[in-house]
Amino acid sequence: MPAVKHMKWWGWGVEGVSFHWEDKPAFPAFVSRAVGIDVTSPPAQPMSIEQLGVPAPQVSDDVRGRLTDAVGATNVAYDDHERIVHTYGKSLRDLLRLRAADLPRVPDAVVYPGSEDDVRALLELALDADLVLIPFGGGSNIAGSLHPEPDETRTVVSLDLGRMNQVLDLDEDSGLARVQAGILGPDLEEQLGRRGWTMGHYPDSFTHSTLGGWVATRSSGMQSDKYGDIAKISRGMRVVQPGGTLVVRPLPSTSTGPNTREMVLGSEGRLGVITEVTVQVHRIPENRLITAYLFPSWEAGLAAMQEISTSDAHPSVTRVSDSFETQFSLSTRKESKGFSVSSAVGNGLFKLLERRGWDLDQACLSFIGFEGGRAHVAHEKAIVGSIVKAHGGIGLGKGPAVLYDQKKFDTPYIRDFLLDRGGAADVSETAAPWSRLLPLYNAVMENVRKVYADLGVTGWVMCHLSHSEHSGACLYFTFAFNHDGVDPIAQYDRVKEALQQTFIDQGGTLSHHHAVGTEHSRWLADDISEQGVVMVQGVIDTVDAGRHLNPGKITRS
Repeated sequence: MPAVKHMKWWGWGVEGVSFHWEDKPAFPAFVSRAVGIDVTSPPAQPMSIEQLGVPAPQVSDDVRGRLTDAVGATNVAYDDHERIVHTYGKSLRDLLRLRAADLPRVPDAVVYPGSEDDVRALLELALDADLVLIPFGGGSNIAGSLHPEPDETRTVVSLDLGRMNQVLDLDEDSGLARVQAGILGPDLEEQLGRRGWTMGHYPDSFTHSTLGGWVATRSSGMQSDKYGDIAKISRGMRVVQPGGTLVVRPLPSTSTGPNTREMVLGSEGRLGVITEVTVQVHRIPENRLITAYLFPSWEAGLAAMQEISTSDAHPSVTRVSDSFETQFSLSTRKESKGFSVSSAVGNGLFKLLERRGWDLDQACLSFIGFEGGRAHVAHEKAIVGSIVKAHGGIGLGKGPAVLYDQKKFDTPYIRDFLLDRGGAADVSETAAPWSRLLPLYNAVMENVRKVYADLGVTGWVMCHLSHSEHSGACLYFTFAFNHDGVDPIAQYDRVKEALQQTFIDQGGTLSHHHAVGTEHSRWLADDISEQGVVMVQGVIDTVDAGRHLNPGKITRS
């Protein structure tokens, strides 16, 4: 098999890497209070692949031979492990179903094309033999965009683009890079970085997600305030479709009717297989600085972010956590060995703030990033510092921010840690105008807590503002609770529904950057209107009349 890196089938990340609480003295008490879990309890052990009872692949000898002809025998897999890795994404529902051996439909084969010609041959085979193709990037999706339909009777092939992982060309005059869609985030930045460039796109899933996956789900990254989300970064693309190849040229701007590039963004494989993307890239900045701040309240933090968004400063990161996420973050700090200047300063600062009348239970931690030349960074940092001060906040310096920068991709491992001990945790995010953010936030917190009370579980919900726009921002909610062990998916559905329905009721979107998939499709008409769904379905039906490309995602038809 090709040397394509995959996450472990039963959880996030790679084998041998996990979250550890032993060096975090505040974590056990926090988790006990927040979700009623004893972190010292022994973790559940995942089943072996053999125990899952993976159904045999449904592939005719003819199709097996034609798949081999298309990509070569070493690039086709039928073994249970490969097929399970490609069955689900990494949502809580996905992991609960995997751990319960709930496998109504598993891909029958996994193929690894090495070129656009290979992809074209596979799609032609799918059309001729009436197969289902599901494009697969890194497998990090949490919106239900990857699993086959449970009642699918046709042969299902997972099309893993992991071999297509190269930066093909770099136009330095235009700041455009032509890149194969199967490249993982770290490999993309490493190949660009060798030549002094960066794309600047860092979603939470960065380590285990691909460029094609980002485009297919309309991804945003931690630095989207400066670089834009993937919809802004992606300038051109090549998409293999039934009947031909869609070519979107990387032009600065056009007015040539409805935008085909926009149609592909967020299409989750339903409009074709993305093979290449031409992306906007930037010279690696001379300086990169992330600074931590502390606000006396969530309201103060939101107000500061709004003012920053319309100021002359243009930070790369604008993030502020509510008090509940701040408490969580503080609980994950490692134990200091001996005397620590940062710990001593931090403890002294908190005592000083208490004397000034701060309620530290309401304090909100913020991280703001700056990039550019030394003078530019100093200028923007001064503007932000004045705004923070005007809203009652204080600067904490680079120390906490450096720790955040180092650990920013590790949070999903905590979800697995809780899941191993009877906890259920996941995320939902939205975007809304500034005028709606606080009412939306308050309604979400109230409604989720009501669900916890109705279920009789100990639960926690927390939030951060992750990206700012001129007219509004993204609110990113994390929820966790101690499930009953009987039907955790039913309990999860109650919490998830409370979040998503409140987003819609309060004027937000069903998802800012996690796509639609099957998790969010029931709210699609509320988000884009019934006529909007008609238009989306019409495009899908026109491009893929035979429903060969990832059917059942975004819309159920």
